[in-house]
Amino acid sequence: MSAPEVLVLRALGLGDLLTAVPALRALRRAHFDARITLAAPEWLAELVGDIGAVDRLLTTEGLDEPLRWQARPPDLAVNLHGHGPQSTALLRELEPRRLITFDRDSWREQEHEVRRWCRLLTEHGIPADPTDLRLPKPWCPAPVRGAVVMHIGASHGSRRWPVDRFAELARRLPGHVVLTGSLPERPRAKEVAELAGLPPERVLAGHTSLAELAPLVATARLVICGDTGVAHLATAYGTPSVVLFGPVSPELWGPPPERPEHLALWAGISSDTFADTPAPGLSRISVDEVLDAARRLLPGKGSLAWARSG
Repeated sequence: MSAPEVLVLRALGLGDLLTAVPALRALRRAHFDARITLAAPEWLAELVGDIGAVDRLLTTEGLDEPLRWQARPPDLAVNLHGHGPQSTALLRELEPRRLITFDRDSWREQEHEVRRWCRLLTEHGIPADPTDLRLPKPWCPAPVRGAVVMHIGASHGSRRWPVDRFAELARRLPGHVVLTGSLPERPRAKEVAELAGLPPERVLAGHTSLAELAPLVATARLVICGDTGVAHLATAYGTPSVVLFGPVSPELWGPPPERPEHLALWAGISSDTFADTPAPGLSRISVDEVLDAARRLLPGKGSLAWARSG
């Protein structure tokens, strides 16, 4: 008799994958004998195996195309993508024996992303632990070990702290500072480096795959970034982090409040997530505030180094 088929839809980005880890592991515990397939973007494959809950990745880019499912109808389909009709319809087309999904009535707008998906499963008889976020440290070597990683990009302008503030922060931080980001964000990272007086080799933006970024974050002394997937990567590896929130509250997407190694900075002003310019709240976060948070996470690392950098 073949193993039961479980299909999970989460066709989103890095942070979305990492916030779904507790739910995926809950499904693994509840269906230990099943083949669990995750429908997600191919570029996330490097991390999917580390979750310890997924047997197969079904490459899926968004919701515009039907799922390329070639097995028999799933015994269970789980919508961890959203609550809209499009994601649910993609799964219904496969005629699963059972479908777990939110509907309009059960969806809560003001709910942390991790707890949202744990609640969905728990309400369907599958207990999920929202604190089960850790990933094992990557086995592959990091491009740089023990660095202060500043991730200067984000998916939308509303989440991007101004370049001049990143540059001032880089000038004043002690230690080996490196700048990360995507390939399109490389010019922004180079501008930060030039303003900060960092040598060109400190700009790693566009030069690190996910397989290289993961060990870089896992072995970093500190990560400073906006509300991006890298923030969730720092949470997954327990790397100290300062996360700058702009349009969205950390109560919805922030690191676990019970972990003192992660500090979320937010001015308390919600705004348009998809705006092209920095959110009003993000613009209120000063360099001194970020430096103060960094000092709290790196106590006793050399007050003279801090003083020389100021």
